[in-house]
Amino acid sequence: MHFYSTNNPHHIVSLKDAVVKGLAPDQGLYMPTEIPVLPKEFFENLPKMTFREIGYEVIGELFSDDLTEDQIKELVDHTLAFDAPLVKVEEEVYALELFHGPTLAFKDFGARFCSKLMAILMEGEERKIRVLVATSGDTGSAVANGFFKVKGVEVIVLYPKGKVSKLQEMQFTTLGENVTALEVDGVFDDCQTLVKQAFSDPELNQNMLLTSANSINVARWIPQCLYYFYAYSRLPKNNKKLAISVPSGNFGNLGAGILAERMGLPIDTFIASTNVNRVVPDFLEGNPFQSKPSVATISNSMDVGNPSNFSRLLALYGNDEKLFRSKVKGFYFDNQDTQRAMVQINEETGYIMDPHGAVGYLGLRNYMKMNPDEYVGIFLETAHPAKFKSVVDETLGIDLPIPERLMEFMKGEKQSLQMGNSYEEFKGFLTTDLKDGHR
Repeated sequence: MHFYSTNNPHHIVSLKDAVVKGLAPDQGLYMPTEIPVLPKEFFENLPKMTFREIGYEVIGELFSDDLTEDQIKELVDHTLAFDAPLVKVEEEVYALELFHGPTLAFKDFGARFCSKLMAILMEGEERKIRVLVATSGDTGSAVANGFFKVKGVEVIVLYPKGKVSKLQEMQFTTLGENVTALEVDGVFDDCQTLVKQAFSDPELNQNMLLTSANSINVARWIPQCLYYFYAYSRLPKNNKKLAISVPSGNFGNLGAGILAERMGLPIDTFIASTNVNRVVPDFLEGNPFQSKPSVATISNSMDVGNPSNFSRLLALYGNDEKLFRSKVKGFYFDNQDTQRAMVQINEETGYIMDPHGAVGYLGLRNYMKMNPDEYVGIFLETAHPAKFKSVVDETLGIDLPIPERLMEFMKGEKQSLQMGNSYEEFKGFLTTDLKDGHR
């Protein structure tokens, strides 16, 4: 498989180059030059297949030219080491729970795939990789833990000071070893800009091997399509059309769902559900795409004002904005909307949603109300509610138990370095030798 840059379709690279470079030299995101369509028999057999069996087929269709059958099996087994159950919440409404991995967030899938694939592709290489990660919450913990102690890889996590939850922060600041956390005085978009500037800096890239494990990297992005196939395989069959609502910030997760649809998965409509950082819902309403400064909310992992994956969404629809708007609907909700939904669902069903899942639920319900009796719907529950315990407890008036896996992180000692949001300071940091994961 080959990949092109969303900024230049004539810039084409191999899988290894796309994964190791992360971002194209022209700042474009890598996209597969061809998206294979899975055969009819695959979809007929889906309900009888395990999660891993689905993974072997889908990843094999995508990567069989680059990886051996054994490597594909090893990659999928490592990635899909935990379940993603589909849970009925209301009549015709299901939650796809993606928080049963090591850090209790959906990004565990992509992070584990990315770390294993990098290890496979870089086997025998003497060069050390530096993985730069900007995070608004869950990406940092998933990537840090996915790459923890991986030989030949150093992970540098940039996160906005005071704008991630305590549990999220402790999951990537307590590891040490090959993981360094930079606490940036700014917002997520500042962190993301610093990473992009580093990737496009010729001097830096001549002297070190920089890559990304954000959803801009195809190795983080592509494997997220797997749980869309799995969700469909576990959905009770009826004659209704399927709508899937994705709580969205940087829009990699939604893009992965669209990739699954392009590979043949029969999803009729996607719903881009956001908090008040509404640049994509505004675009879907017919406005020009216009990035804006991000606004802090209780669903902080979606506090993104300039989503990197927007160009990838357009590319999936052949840069046809009209087609894009016809297949994807957008909704946005404020903190009060989110909390009301959390309370309502908990009171009516006993189900506890985290703030991000609640935004996804609201987008789905709004769309289904506009199209009564036409759809069965799935919304993505992207993180365990305990990762946002203070918000959940205050909203629902409960004391939510914290899973043991999260409690273990809270026992560690925070190790982070303070940094401003200037590129000069960040570049100086990168060009200083690391010693034992600390400076």
